[in-house]
Amino acid sequence: MAQQLRGPGAQLGDVFAWLSALYFRGKLTYARAFASPPGRAAGILVITPERGLVPPETRVTIDDLHEFSQVDIAAGGDRYLTPLLRDAAALSSRVRKDTQVVLLGSIATGKYVDAFLTIFGARLVFPGDFVGRGDMSRGGLLLRSAREGKELAYVPVEGAQRRGKRPPRLGVAHKA
Repeated sequence: MAQQLRGPGAQLGDVFAWLSALYFRGKLTYARAFASPPGRAAGILVITPERGLVPPETRVTIDDLHEFSQVDIAAGGDRYLTPLLRDAAALSSRVRKDTQVVLLGSIATGKYVDAFLTIFGARLVFPGDFVGRGDMSRGGLLLRSAREGKELAYVPVEGAQRRGKRPPRLGVAHKA
């Protein structure tokens, strides 16, 4: 991965999966298993610190990662929010008004949720099983769901309980 990043670049999805291990790998695997985009909308988009929403196949280099590292997404500044809101609005215009937009990112904080709610409102949903789970647990849940071919149940973000008591551990998955 390091050689690719220093050379011609690597796919953003692969880079984020490599950097974050289980969590992003789970999100990407799950999204690839269950994305069903309507019409001309992209099925999978990745939130970036300064480029908005981009397909996971987008090539990035080490220089791109350095640029990403200069943006504090938790602060919610214009450098992060302007492209994110631009791309969310573009996505919203390409899908029907009743199309659900599934967020597989963190739902406990407002760093993504607040921006997306302004664009998608009640159409923004997330897996209800995320509540109370940390990153690694969500990643494991997503990988298991994809492997078993069982899509998770979604709930609207708007008005949802986004923090809660930690659910029981996933336990060991048994192969059939």
